Amino acid sequence: MRFLTFKPANIVQKLFLLIVLTVISAVICFPQKLNIKSLRVYSETETSFPILTPLEDDNKKLTIEFDIDSDVLPNLNIVFKYCDKNWIPYDNLFLVNNGKNIEHDLDFEILPFTCEDARYRYKGFFPNEDDFVDFPFSGKWMFYITGIQDTSKVYASGKFYVVYNDLNINVNLKKEMLEEKSYSPLEIGRIINLTSSFDLPEELFPNFIDQIEIIQNKKISSPIIVDRTFNTNTRQYSWNADRKFSFTARDIYPGNEYRQTDIRDINKFNSKDVSAQFAGFELSRFYKLGRRDLNGSYLLTNYKNDFATYLNVNFRIKPPEEFWGDIFLVGSFNNWQLSEQYKLEKNDGIFTKTIQLKRGIYDYQYVTGYINNGLIKDENWIYLEGNFWETSNEYYVFLYYRDPNYGGYDRIIGFKKIISR
Repeated sequence: MRFLTFKPANIVQKLFLLIVLTVISAVICFPQKLNIKSLRVYSETETSFPILTPLEDDNKKLTIEFDIDSDVLPNLNIVFKYCDKNWIPYDNLFLVNNGKNIEHDLDFEILPFTCEDARYRYKGFFPNEDDFVDFPFSGKWMFYITGIQDTSKVYASGKFYVVYNDLNINVNLKKEMLEEKSYSPLEIGRIINLTSSFDLPEELFPNFIDQIEIIQNKKISSPIIVDRTFNTNTRQYSWNADRKFSFTARDIYPGNEYRQTDIRDINKFNSKDVSAQFAGFELSRFYKLGRRDLNGSYLLTNYKNDFATYLNVNFRIKPPEEFWGDIFLVGSFNNWQLSEQYKLEKNDGIFTKTIQLKRGIYDYQYVTGYINNGLIKDENWIYLEGNFWETSNEYYVFLYYRDPNYGGYDRIIGFKKIISR
């Protein structure tokens, strides 16, 4: 006769294994609920503009860092994709950079327990020492923060440039008044004339020169394009039928120094809900030159600081009485993208918007326009901000070449940065 034996140790082991498998199954089967916050991408000397210049002495490494609001330790990858001049990723087998386009299973630090609304932090450098990621093509790149099991699940994304310079671009800035347009008051007519000229090397073909792209400060989403296919009064292209080219943009508004909110002081900003300006609501600066800014960037309080937490920051502006339309908030916190999400709400003549920001200093401004069928129309970046030649701006100039290799792709062959004073 057989007798049943009771073995407590075996039962405990099996119960423990069942719990572990259940937890693992839950993590794999159910999407992680997490938010990416304070996402930054920059290089060594360009600490606020995302550009790599691997053949130069500086900017050989790209830094990506962000906070994560999640109850559990995330399982994430970063996927890198090479893009055309319109930021559309290539699906060409020769350009996807298979095998060197994914940073797997990211490592995280735990933020101080006093940091509300975020739990983990990531910081990585690329190309990395293990050579798991590299950027062999000159042009525009995007990265996507994704789940490990499903890389189509994207939690956040970012843009950056990689430039292998083939030539030197000469850039000239000139202050002028806007021509062939009526404007009042006089301040509206102040513009910057930017001309880019270069000599094409013998190994490159003139017919493949495509366009010049100009980025003012950090406004990557609002580029100034000078295309070789047509000339206008404000966009001009010239070629001497040999090796000399020039591209001119003649309607760049210098604008004003950006507004700033500095919410680092824990004595002034000592609650969860704060105002962007300690003194109260803001007014138009059309006739007032602002103080020097960060040229569209931001600085965060050190993440190890016990007070480096997130605050609900309220932006408030009272426009001139004759104003009608909508007002939008743009700044370093949303990559200077004009969107309906950042539209201010009107209340008794004052427009307001509250967003969540980590302690730090942020450049920002207000843009006017109106929403029609989900699109923002008649955007105006100077109506509430002013337009001054004295404004200091950074201009990033990129030259595009329609390279016929690998089925054709948009390659950056020249880059120049210039600062207006």
